[in-house]
Amino acid sequence: MIEWKNLDTLHSFQKLQALPERVSLKEVLAGEAGGRRVKEYCVPMAGGLQFSYAARPVNRPILKALSALAEEAQLAEKFRELYNGAMINTGEKRLVLHHLTRGQLGDPVMADGVDKREFYTGQQARIDAFAEKVHNGKITNAAGEPFTTVCQIGIGGSDLGPRAVYIALENWARANDTLKMEAKFISNVDPDDAAGVLAATDVAHTLFILVSKSGTTLETLTNEAFVKEALCREGLDPSNHMIAVTSETSPLAGNEGYLDAFFMDDYIGGRYSSTSAVGGAVLSLAFGPEVFHQFLEGAAAGDRLAAKADMMKNPAMLDALIGVYERNILGYQATAVLPYSQALSRFPAHLQQADMESNGKSVNRFGEPVNYPTGPVLFGEPGTNGQHSFYQLLHQGKNIVPLQFVGFRQNQAGVDVDIQGSTSQQKLNANVAAQIVAFACGKEDQDLNKQFDGERPSSIIIGEQLDPTALGALLSHFENKIMFQGFCWNLNSFDQEGVQLGKVLAKRVLAHDTEGALAAYSQLLSI
Repeated sequence: MIEWKNLDTLHSFQKLQALPERVSLKEVLAGEAGGRRVKEYCVPMAGGLQFSYAARPVNRPILKALSALAEEAQLAEKFRELYNGAMINTGEKRLVLHHLTRGQLGDPVMADGVDKREFYTGQQARIDAFAEKVHNGKITNAAGEPFTTVCQIGIGGSDLGPRAVYIALENWARANDTLKMEAKFISNVDPDDAAGVLAATDVAHTLFILVSKSGTTLETLTNEAFVKEALCREGLDPSNHMIAVTSETSPLAGNEGYLDAFFMDDYIGGRYSSTSAVGGAVLSLAFGPEVFHQFLEGAAAGDRLAAKADMMKNPAMLDALIGVYERNILGYQATAVLPYSQALSRFPAHLQQADMESNGKSVNRFGEPVNYPTGPVLFGEPGTNGQHSFYQLLHQGKNIVPLQFVGFRQNQAGVDVDIQGSTSQQKLNANVAAQIVAFACGKEDQDLNKQFDGERPSSIIIGEQLDPTALGALLSHFENKIMFQGFCWNLNSFDQEGVQLGKVLAKRVLAHDTEGALAAYSQLLSI
């Protein structure tokens, strides 16, 4: 029987709190023993990746206690409930089915009178066929000319995930001759965003994708109007240049203003929608359906690992529980995601939404206040740029911030340059190796300005090359890590009430239904 309990009521968590030992990273990474630890504290991931946690503040007794916590919190059982179609999203009374978009982990899930796995694969098959017709010239603009660019119009999860994935694979696709169409994105309701993208776009040869589950998202519909106006100025019929990704019940479905519409449903949260039609349409058009399916296969392989009950064979669960230890026992308030890959430059931005919108909660899944910290503040930038930005605080600031590095042995482009005895890729990876040890071990110096205390924990996910399969596995790892942490904290990680209040007040401002401070700020901004 599944029981949903607050973290601080679990006996295993209380035992974890009572453990007297705290791990010194300086000590465990010193000398030959440190070298052995780096090899031992490493587990395989999907997509040819590895999760190395040697520089995290855990040892065998702590890992044993975390394993007991995983068992008492019923993490594996709760994941099984989720992928078998239980109503996990208690706030909105919905199923949580994003795993079904990339594979069937358990029993068939029936909802709305249909098999949801078949529904999702059916929509992707329709997208595959549409993309093939665009690529082979069967679908063209009114002049019979091919579309060369695809532009997604959406916000939040309709933008951050698909944009991060496109950027992550763009160079790989160029190197492997699979870049079919350039992709662009419009998200911000700030008119400078749409204007800037459109000014650099040949709209006559661009296919626009409007993404809105409800078909009523204010920012997205505003940007759609911006795009339609630009098309009309060029003497083009917008209906020949637009498709929609929406729900079957939205006003966009069956609308003659679009070439076609592809469907999602309420069981796919925006921040988890990159493997649904939300990501499938733009990424299949950009790279071809085969590449998108490789991405799905990597995510599915990651999900299969996440379904394992043994924490030591389940890297997402292991990563999640170490994070809970750092957050709730050691009191660390933030996490930095630091990819040493320029291709992942927007991946931290995607994870900011995925993590903080999911677990940035102060009440449990029953609406009751919790008495312990929940989701951390998450931020990041690619290395080595970040080293010349905020690493000063990470190394010598008063706050200890756990770090999650991501790195690859090979670059995507297949080109490099050798300067002063090493290549650019070797220099990049030398930096990440050095940073891990520098953060953990520090440096003694009589000049306190040059003193590095160390004891800054980190992990690294390492792979051979960032390709579609590895990227899918990486996405799955973080999505499932977030889920497991939400289970530990007894949260509903799948609604986002925190974004609603501002929307309500913004509508009041636009309707000039304001008073007091809201009226004053409206006047200040000339609304």
